[in-house]
Amino acid sequence: MSLRARAEHLFSVACQAADPARALALALEAHPLPSLGTGGAYRVVCIGKAALPMAAFLLPHLAKTPHQMLVVTNYENARDLPGATVLAAGHPVPDANGAVAAEAVEAVLRAASLADRVIALMSGGGSALLPAPVARITLEDKAAVNRVLLAHGFEITEMNLIRQHLSRLKGGGMLRVSGAPVTAYILSDVVGDDLRVIASGPTVAPIGSKADARALLAARGVWSDLPEAVRGILEGDAPPAPLPLAQNVLIGSNRKSLQAMADHGARIVDDHLTGDVVEAAAKIIAAAQAAKTPGVLVFGGETTVTLRGTGLGGRNQELALRVSLEMPELGRDWVFLSGGTDGRDGPTEAAGGVVDAGTRARIAAAGGDAEALLANNDSHAALKLAGDLLITGATGTNVADVQILVLG
Repeated sequence: MSLRARAEHLFSVACQAADPARALALALEAHPLPSLGTGGAYRVVCIGKAALPMAAFLLPHLAKTPHQMLVVTNYENARDLPGATVLAAGHPVPDANGAVAAEAVEAVLRAASLADRVIALMSGGGSALLPAPVARITLEDKAAVNRVLLAHGFEITEMNLIRQHLSRLKGGGMLRVSGAPVTAYILSDVVGDDLRVIASGPTVAPIGSKADARALLAARGVWSDLPEAVRGILEGDAPPAPLPLAQNVLIGSNRKSLQAMADHGARIVDDHLTGDVVEAAAKIIAAAQAAKTPGVLVFGGETTVTLRGTGLGGRNQELALRVSLEMPELGRDWVFLSGGTDGRDGPTEAAGGVVDAGTRARIAAAGGDAEALLANNDSHAALKLAGDLLITGATGTNVADVQILVLG
């Protein structure tokens, strides 16, 4: 097996380990569905990029009980599911279909009675898929906030700290709306598996206060870039009412995918690869230089990109391109893969990139200037010229990103 084929095989292993149906099956063995009250029904809301596989697994388990199921997922993963209502919405930028889906979720929750049980199947992507702006904020205001945060390299925890205060559903909002007790089964797409961060925490307490959000935005110098209505909301400091209790069950994570690759002979170097891709690339290169023998080094997490140009790409493509340009001569063959386990990196069709020592030369042979493309954040164009894009299609899961360095 070639080094490139081995990297791509291990990426497949990582995605398979995050299979939502398998993860939910194991979770239900340890944490069964709660019992219904007299005359009650299960009200199931499935939210995120992995919503459909989780929903499809659960449906047969509900066949002999009264139930209702609503699924909200991204366009790439959407398909019909007999027995459920499936709605598709925009990701990573919220859209009008997401606003409609959020209202549908609220309707299901409000209709639930005390005898019912709300089951929430949550996965990554839920934050953008359910834009439910609080009063005085428009959907365009929320989209503008997302663009500012993405452009300035905010990490997912930082982004969700801010977004939770602009939404009716995030930061425990689902619990406030629901008329029945809530049990959530959650597939983590964030490093550290903080339930407050996954899908912006609709079934758990917020990450922080409005004052915390203001302080962060001011420290990063983007407070004035936000819409006026958003600033007005964040300037309010009235404490929210206490949240109803919920049962939250973590069913899968990035760490489980790393362990699956380790079970196939890889060595886990870093399960918390975060921060700007510049710093991440330096860590990966240092690990490559320190390795004395052939083998596979794997990393997991979620990096960020600070936009300085007008190009097209994503954090995995930019990380892969940067490693290909900055890796020194190692005296051995190597291949580096960086990919999103959901199969999509940024607003592109690629999951990431697979590069080696010849990437720069292939870009040049195709008429491109690798350094200029990187400076313009145009990693997608650069890797396309090299034939180094990682194309998988939507995987139906999402446990953040993995990086695989194969050393000959």
